[in-house]
Order: sequence, then C-alpha cells, then structure tokens
Amino acid sequence: MPPLTPPAAEPVPEPDQRILAAVVGALGGSPRPGQQRMVREVGAVMDAGGTLLVQAGTGTGKSLGYLVPAAGRADANNRVVISTATIALQRQLMRKDVPLVSAAARATNGREITAAALKGWQNYVCRNKVDGGYPDEEPTLFDLATQTDAGAPSSELGSQVMKLRSWAQQTDTGDRDDLEFTASDRAWRQVSVTKNECLGSHCRFFEECFARLAREQAAEADLIVTNHSMLGLMATGNEGLIPPHGVVVIDEAHELVDRVTSAASQQISVRSLMTASKRARQAGAASIGSFDSTVDAFAQAIVAVPEGRIRDEFPASLAAAVEAVRDGARQVLSDLRGDDQGNASTRLARASLTEVFEVAERVAAASGADVLWVSPAGPDSVPALNVAPLDVSSAIAGRVLRPRSAILTSATLFLGGKFEPFARGIGLWDPQQKAPWPRASSRLDDEGRPLEPAALRWRGERVETPFSYSRQGILYVARELPPPAAGPVPAGHIDAIVELMLAAGGRTLGLFTSRRAAVEAAQAVRARVPWPVLSQDEGHLGELVRTFAGDEETSLFGTRSLWQGIDVPGDSCRLVIIDKIPFARPDDPIASARIEQVTRAGGNGFQVVSLASAALALAQGVGRLIRSDSDRGVVAILDPRVASKSYGSFLVRSLPDFWRTDDRRVAVSALGRLQAAARTD
Repeated sequence: MPPLTPPAAEPVPEPDQRILAAVVGALGGSPRPGQQRMVREVGAVMDAGGTLLVQAGTGTGKSLGYLVPAAGRADANNRVVISTATIALQRQLMRKDVPLVSAAARATNGREITAAALKGWQNYVCRNKVDGGYPDEEPTLFDLATQTDAGAPSSELGSQVMKLRSWAQQTDTGDRDDLEFTASDRAWRQVSVTKNECLGSHCRFFEECFARLAREQAAEADLIVTNHSMLGLMATGNEGLIPPHGVVVIDEAHELVDRVTSAASQQISVRSLMTASKRARQAGAASIGSFDSTVDAFAQAIVAVPEGRIRDEFPASLAAAVEAVRDGARQVLSDLRGDDQGNASTRLARASLTEVFEVAERVAAASGADVLWVSPAGPDSVPALNVAPLDVSSAIAGRVLRPRSAILTSATLFLGGKFEPFARGIGLWDPQQKAPWPRASSRLDDEGRPLEPAALRWRGERVETPFSYSRQGILYVARELPPPAAGPVPAGHIDAIVELMLAAGGRTLGLFTSRRAAVEAAQAVRARVPWPVLSQDEGHLGELVRTFAGDEETSLFGTRSLWQGIDVPGDSCRLVIIDKIPFARPDDPIASARIEQVTRAGGNGFQVVSLASAALALAQGVGRLIRSDSDRGVVAILDPRVASKSYGSFLVRSLPDFWRTDDRRVAVSALGRLQAAARTD
C-alpha cells in the first residue's frame, strides 16, 4: 500500500497550529505530519458536523490530535466530551494532556478551558457509608472488630476496608482512581454506593458528596473526560447522565461496541436475588417470605436448563420462575412504598428490588432484539440467566453520534483495508463522504438551508505514523504448522516458540486465545529456555507487566487482557507470538446470535461479525511490538490459516505494513542479528 502523505495545500488552521506548536515545544518534541493532519481533520468535522473515523497508529500522538482542536472550540455553548475505554488513558488525559493543552491555549489565544472527569456513581467513596450510615452487608466486615494480637484486622478484606475508610477522611476527590494502594472490588463496595442506592438530598453528607460534586464540576466544564461505560448508558436511553454537548471524541474506539453491549446487558442470579431478599428483610418488608419462595423456584428452574444460549423457545419452567420473580419483586417494592427516602436500609432494598424487577420484566418480554443465555455456575454454585442486546449499532448512531459532531479514533479501525466494517458496527450505513470536510457555511443552499444533513455524513482518515513498520518489524506466519485444533498445545507449536525465543534471548510477549493454552505453553517452554517465563495466572496483571518490562530477558504469556493496552517499548519486547486467529468462540452467545442475524438478512455472518472482530483483535495484538521509533522485532503468528485461507488477506490488510515472510529461518535469523547487536552495545 502506498505511503500516506498529507495534502500540502491544506495546512493546519492558524489558531490550532499555534496551540499545537506550543504544546510540542513544551514537550521538547518536533512536528509530526500525522498529528498535524489529524488536528486539521478533527477541527474540520468539529466545525462542519458529521462523524469522522481516524486511524492513528502508535506514535502519532492522537490525544493531542483531538485535544488541540477541542481547546480552540470548547466552551459552555459547545461542550466537548472525550470518552476513553481505560482508566490509564482517562488518567493521562486529566493529569497530563488536558492541562498541557489548556495552558498552551491560554498562552496563545487567551482562552481559558475548564475540564472535569465524569464517572459512574460507584467510582466515588460514599461519606455516609464510611460513617456507618448504611448497614454492613459483608459478613467478613465483622472481622474489623476482631483484631489480632498485633492489632491488625483478621482478614485481608477487613484490612482493605480499614485503609479505605482512613483514606476517605483525607481524600479531596473520593475518586477510586486516586487510590495509592490496591483495593479489591469487594472491598470498594463496602465504601461506595450506586446511584440508585444513594440517599440524595436526604443524606446528611449531601453537601459534601463526592459524586455529586464531580457532576457539578462536569456541568460547568467546557471539556468532560468520561468513559465508554457512560456512553453505553447514554446509548441505552440514559442521555441525561452526561451534560449536553456538541462534540464527542471517542478514543480507543475499537472497544466501543463491546462496552455499549456490556452496559446494556443484565443478569438474574440467585446471588442477586438473595441480596435483594436480605436487604428487603432488613428494611422490614412484609411480603418477604413470598419473595423467598420465588428465589427457591428460580434456583430449581435454572439448574434444569443447559448452559449456553437459549436459541429457540424459552423453557416454560424458567419462564414461569422469571415471571414469579418479577411479580414478587413488584409486591415487595409496593410494601416499601412511602417509607422515608432517607432510610438507608429502605434505599438499598429498593435499589436491589428495582434492578431485579427490571431485569425480570425485560426477560419475560424478551423478543428477537435480545439474546438470552445461561452462564456457568457462579459463587453460589447456581447458573445465572443473562440478557444482552442483539444489536447496538442503531443505539450508538442514534443517541451518541448523530446528535452531535463525533470523532472516533484508534490504532485499529481500518479493517481489511476499509473503514466500512467498523463503520457498520456503529450504525454508519450511509456511504462514506469521500471529499474533504467542508466548512459548515458551504453546505447551505440559496435559502440558507443545509444541502444535506450533517449528521448523515461520515468519513474515514488514516493518518501517518512516524514509525516505519516495514523497516522496524517482520511479520512471520507459520505456514508450515498444522491448523489449530482443540486440545493441548501441539508439540510443533512449542518447538516453534522455543526456537524463536532462543533467537530473541527471551524478550517475548506470548498472546494466546485461551488461558489454558497460555498456561500450557508457559509450562512447556520454561523447561527449554534459560530465562524466566511468566504466566498470567501467576499474579496481578499490573505487577506481571512491570516485571516483564523491567527485566529484558523475562517473557510473559497471557490471554486477551494482554492483547491491548500493554505499552512496553524497548528491548523487553522483541518478539510477539500469537497462537491463533482470535475468532470468537463458537459458543459465544452474543457473537453467534449476531452471525445468525446477518445470515438471515442475506449477508455473510462470518465476514461481517466473526472476521471483522478477529481482525480488530489481531491488529491490537500485533500492535504490541513497535511502540517507539527505535523498536525492532518480529511478530510470529502460529496459525497457518492467515496464509492459507482466502480470508487471510483481509486479516493481513488490517495489520501494520510489516515486512512479511512465511520462512521461520528468516525470522530466527533476524532475531539473532538483533540479539548479537544488543550484546555489542
């Protein structure tokens, strides 16, 4: 594919150019053509409306690519919302990038930009709960009163909760992201509440509420940094969660569909029913005995249903049990009606019962718009019933994108050499706008009316990365290996991994499509290489990644959580091994339902759903190799289907433009040269 070069006739608009130059100068960097082009394109769509997809590879500096034009345009009348998929990027934006760009805007054009973070209610510590205003719900919290001889709590959970309670007295934000120690989700639940559990204006700490104060700041800010989960809630109809805004920027956009699907998914489990029952009993509900009977009936009904997707008619016994849960929850809610809104026990009970009622009602009325499945047994040894939307594309387009100017960016949006596969997944079915974005004024007819609705326009742009992938990396596809099959990792795959790792001197990130394969491969390889090989099942992911990055000869094997978001530049990651094409599992309920939906409509479900999803995940995995302009190395894909199947070309076109080979000797030789060069340095 020919290199992408920005049109020389379209310079960055002067105000944006001054801000960008000031930021780059403050960072001690130099101008990047891809970043300049992104600033120009993003600014144009912010002015003209429509949706822009921007593939910006690693090293482009894409956060500045959208923050600079935002800084020149965001104000109270045209608020900009930026959404991320990861806490790490949200933190980077709020603590580093936004203050830097804001300072540059103030210095260059005198504009003051205010910014605020916006997260879900449960991300903030609840002062009332910490102060004992809510009943303790975890039995292990009683350990807090049972001290050991040394004066410490007698459980890890108790220790974490005590640290959280101490931190809550000192923090200025109450934001979980500001913690300087690790606290489990279970511990955090003991100091936080959901929006529905909050006492609101009835709370004695209302004026000091961290979550409320964060929302007040967001309502006054020119720029809001939020996350995809909040966008997911917005897409499902909760549009008031985010203050009105004229522009949305979605970074890490490759995760948007999954996050929106997750936000719109719900579950009924025996554990959630028992929690609701316990809370209702604490609140003094009169009909709780009857509700307990529906919980028992649900438990008996669901264990009789096979795990997996419910494809055909909903089992009658389970349907009856769900309806009974719905009716029972409604009755208990009626019992609690009229009680004091400031009563924490009543508020907790209402929150749990309302959630149970809503999910049960949704399942009872489920149509072809939802996917239903029974998941494996959880902590209570009983399976759970799940419901998720079959399609979220219309919700994303209708509620998130088209009401405003929208920019979606990631390193992996250009799938199979096109933007259309990703665009379809977010509801952009209209033809792509090929011409450059016009200014808004040029789209008016003689009577001042728009020639076409700006909301229907979308365009995709690839901006160039400073990296030279064809010179910095090799893509080796193991055509000689047998196709993957169920069962243990084949001996031939282990031999290939060992040979490549020996040539690389360790320094390997192994990406596997299953935990079992990652663990098996790590165990087998350890006996044959002289360097440490870490497995993802051996500890906390963050600690494992830090060890991998800090010791150049250490290798790390893991599953999907390592395929994206891991940034390890330098010689610690010289070889990336991928065991298989990351197709969704055949028994994945949502993927299988979406494939069938496309097929029924006359399309190719495999290409539209499976292949596009696999290409995106594969591109993310391959992208772990080159993280700086000095990185060199090899990506080894041990799945011969990339070379032998007709769809392999689609996958390859979705990847960076590495130099390609199917000869292992070439890959081994290149790694050996890198290793020899490292020894002489």
